[in-house]
Amino acid sequence: MKNNNINILNILLLQLVIIIYTFNSIIAKFASHTAVWSFEFFMYYAAEVFVLGIYAICWQQMIKRFDLSVAYANRSVAILWTALWSVVIFGEGISLKQMAGILLVVAGTVIVNMNGSSKSEKCQKEVE
Repeated sequence: MKNNNINILNILLLQLVIIIYTFNSIIAKFASHTAVWSFEFFMYYAAEVFVLGIYAICWQQMIKRFDLSVAYANRSVAILWTALWSVVIFGEGISLKQMAGILLVVAGTVIVNMNGSSKSEKCQKEVE
């Protein structure tokens, strides 16, 4: 039972890192409404670089815990988070085709997560 908790915790942490990555899209959307070369433009640009820096550090920690194929498969869920932000923050709509596509991506990610275990679990099994 402990292994399942570690796996779920790792997956939740990975999703948190992916959510951090999607904040970059939010900032870029806000930046698209400013004049190029304005002070606001540079502030949004700096915010994007900052968010991507945080994401890069966190991503390095995640790929220590997961096989690379599992970690990258989970990155595809960014489409879900981005769609959620577009509805919640920007009031945009999502079509049925988009919802179907998002559900397929999430289903595929769930399948990959069920088949791939985190590296920490593999190491733990080797020690036992």
